[in-house]
Amino acid sequence: MPEVELPPRRARTKIVATLGPASSDETTLVEMLAAGADVFRLNTAHGEADDIRRQVELIRSVSRRVNRPIGILVDLSGPKIRLGQLHDDGQYCAEAQQFTLVRGEEAKSAEELTSNYESLIDELSEGDRVMLADGTVGMMVVEKTADTATLVTIAPGEIRSRQGINLPGAKLSIQSPTPRDLEFARLAAELEADFVGLSFVRSPEEVRRLRNELDAAGSAAWIIAKIEKPQALDNLEGIIEAADGVMVARGDLGVEIDVARIAAVQKRIIAMCTDFRKPVIVATQMLESMRTSRLPTRAEATDVANAILDGADACMLSGETAIGEHPGEVVEMMNRIAQETEPLLVNNSQRQLTPRPKDTVREITLAMLHGAAAIADQLQAKMLVVASASGATAIARAKQRDPVRTIGVSSHEQTLRQMCLLWGITPLKDARIDTDARLAHSVDAWGKSEGTLAKGDRVVYLSGTGLLDITHDQVIVHEVT
Repeated sequence: MPEVELPPRRARTKIVATLGPASSDETTLVEMLAAGADVFRLNTAHGEADDIRRQVELIRSVSRRVNRPIGILVDLSGPKIRLGQLHDDGQYCAEAQQFTLVRGEEAKSAEELTSNYESLIDELSEGDRVMLADGTVGMMVVEKTADTATLVTIAPGEIRSRQGINLPGAKLSIQSPTPRDLEFARLAAELEADFVGLSFVRSPEEVRRLRNELDAAGSAAWIIAKIEKPQALDNLEGIIEAADGVMVARGDLGVEIDVARIAAVQKRIIAMCTDFRKPVIVATQMLESMRTSRLPTRAEATDVANAILDGADACMLSGETAIGEHPGEVVEMMNRIAQETEPLLVNNSQRQLTPRPKDTVREITLAMLHGAAAIADQLQAKMLVVASASGATAIARAKQRDPVRTIGVSSHEQTLRQMCLLWGITPLKDARIDTDARLAHSVDAWGKSEGTLAKGDRVVYLSGTGLLDITHDQVIVHEVT
């Protein structure tokens, strides 16, 4: 395996990189990791079980090699409706041209369209819009029979076989998670994936359905609800409460709703995730031009910066790393943009943590977090160390957004990997946490080895005495010797 040196200073905003044909080899994965990647996304829409197994084994191998936790997100494809096989692939749809949607998966003429969703014709209504090719081609239903729907092109362009179909405003009965999703969810549990993404979420019940499946398989993976449908916006609070984290999936969302609303909707979702103390990822076309270019556009660089200023915990790269020409360089660019942006976000006035109903973090812990951060700031401590069994306290710490570097420690290896998604949290592997003295020794040794701690530096520790169950009730200030 190639040697890799991890930079001592990485952005606090986490980077999720999608693996694909351009990046599923050892050398490229190590290059992306060294450039700043924290979590690798495996897209089940473009892979089978054996592909996912191989990618997980590769990531775990690299993780052992660099002795550093790396998060894995298995992204379920969800009830994605796609075109079937066109008669002429790469077909141009002229304005006002008519097409007939028929049952089956293969068109018998250039004027026919098919889909992979058997009930699509039944559930369409006259006047419904049908968006193809990532929303660049638009059609409208003008007539329906029992087995056909007549569509007229209202936004011309080229379409290809198997492209996604978006139906803004249409309420479909298609099940989520799909049977295929549940198969991959069981695979994710078997492989001990850290996060499972649920695509096209419409209601909290769908999140709970996936939760039941993961619980039954013994998985502690965090569910990441992907917001891509108008119905998700209608049920946003319930979905965020039911999920462990959220992804602002702007690709399909930008087709399903008016694209002019995207920026405002993104801010609304992030603000609500901050309120609920749930990690949030912003995704899709963040540095899209870097699929082929070595530099992003100015608008793309600004887009990444604004997502960070909005409060995103992580930014995600999709095609840029999956099929792009420069996977390592695009990760490095995102890391640089984040480092330049974060000083505008981080200041000495930390965010107040307010208890919520059904809170997984006790009110005493929230108060101690606030106090520990204030002590660290007043003493100009180099680090604040948070011990967290489930990761809930680390999530709360991430939402404070203050200048003190935070180290996360845990006795659970998966919790450390899940911390890879949390803003500003550096998970420390193999820390001895059985006593305060051994933990301090582990952190001192690690900090000195990477050049971030020296004799006389102060480190603040937040942990529990055991007097109160599942509560952080102890703050210790330690000087490096």
